[in-house]
Amino acid sequence: MDITKILTELWESAIYVFFGIIVMVLCYIIIEKITTFSLKKELIEDENIALWTMFAGFFIAIAIIIAAAIK
Repeated sequence: MDITKILTELWESAIYVFFGIIVMVLCYIIIEKITTFSLKKELIEDENIALWTMFAGFFIAIAIIIAAAIK
């Protein structure tokens, strides 16, 4: 393989990773605005395991959608 092709693919992957992280952060912010309670308080202070599990599934789903869009 040519080194320029490898570097190009790495650069494109880095762009998609950055885009994916931005989308996940924006989704968290949107959910924070929509909910009637403080997610930060529920997650950190109250240690709500159900909410942690829901967010884990949510972020995995977003990651799968982004990965499918990349291909």
